[in-house]
Amino acid sequence: MKISIATWNVNSVRAHLSTVEQFLAAKQPDVLCLQEIKVTNELFPLELFEAHGYVHHALHGQKAYHGVAIFSKAALPLEKVTRKHWCDIDQARHVYCTLPGGIELHNFYVPAGGDKPDAEINEKFRHKLDFMTEVSAWFKRRKRRKNRFVLVGDLNVAPLETDVWNHKQLLRVVSHTPIEVAHMDTWYASHDWVDAVRHFIPADENVYSWWSYRARDWELADKGRRLDHVWVTPALAPNLRGAEVFKPARGYQPASDHAPVIIELETE
Repeated sequence: MKISIATWNVNSVRAHLSTVEQFLAAKQPDVLCLQEIKVTNELFPLELFEAHGYVHHALHGQKAYHGVAIFSKAALPLEKVTRKHWCDIDQARHVYCTLPGGIELHNFYVPAGGDKPDAEINEKFRHKLDFMTEVSAWFKRRKRRKNRFVLVGDLNVAPLETDVWNHKQLLRVVSHTPIEVAHMDTWYASHDWVDAVRHFIPADENVYSWWSYRARDWELADKGRRLDHVWVTPALAPNLRGAEVFKPARGYQPASDHAPVIIELETE
């Protein structure tokens, strides 16, 4: 069976209900992973998702900040739902579960890191680096050849030169600094992950999933970054069937500054 998995930083689900609905009507992914939902579990607007056929859900919400969620259609029940905290900080940044076929799906929202890329003076940046270090070590301990893991989310790092609109200009800007990229490389190596998007789109081709609200015409300026990712473990890499950044959703109103990333996967 082939399934589609979408990941999207929706930047407040209640503020963008019509935007979410437009996307669901357009693409109808089998599994939808959201970040930055900015709402507690009990106040989450489940009705909209259920109306579109997403009868299974795994919520890890938080009032006003952060928060992640996974939704799936009737044929794809979510089992073993786990909500995890990192760095001994009570923030809703990771939820994972098991899909049919023994696929373990992880949804992450990595700390943005603040404005200054200096861990000595910026606690938010230190938290971001510590978060990635801790997650990398956890996956390394769990590394097994047969693991069937999918990792999605707003990882808040654009690692390649072609993941940003101007490599040299952004080397000192949080999300593309060498130290962040090095931490992501360590995470990527922790389970020999395969970048599902770059599996289909060559590394020398520019790809973005985020465009700032500050641009008057974000599409014309095209000053983007690829902050949203989908990785799979080597055991699942042969099952990849497609990947895309669904850029039209960035133009929906009201807009999230992120566009959804969607992959297709054969589950056998």
